[in-house]
Amino acid sequence: MTSNLGNSTDEFFKSIPRGKPIAALDIGSKTIGLAISDTTLMIATPLETIQRTKFKLAMIKLKKLETYWNIGGYVLGLPKNMDGTEGPKCQSVRSFARNLSQFTTLPITFWDERLSTVSAEKYLLETGASRKKRALKKDNFAASIILQTVLDYFANSRSL
Repeated sequence: MTSNLGNSTDEFFKSIPRGKPIAALDIGSKTIGLAISDTTLMIATPLETIQRTKFKLAMIKLKKLETYWNIGGYVLGLPKNMDGTEGPKCQSVRSFARNLSQFTTLPITFWDERLSTVSAEKYLLETGASRKKRALKKDNFAASIILQTVLDYFANSRSL
């Protein structure tokens, strides 16, 4: 296992340089939703959805975004089953993370993302987004939900 991969959430936050945002990825079979935090690690914003055609093309796009936004680390949504166990989708995300760790030296951690896509789709539906817009936006909104829960966890753990 690579040293930048799979840190606990607490270790992950300790390794993020001050003033750098973090990115969250919602990894699906056809797309990767991407969200980014602000530099104070308080607010998550949906950024974009990357099409998954070839892994290397997705990595080139991520590396460009990593450089442009000066990202300090990655949070990958881990789609656990409702009973908390890990199934084939989790294995796929962990495999993606191992491959990602070959393209970046940034720290990578995982976050339980149960129901993030459902929540994103519900939000978009409630805001009146068309079916087409929901399909285009749900993955990066799901990534922002994942990231916001991580940021809230971090903010609460700092205040203890």
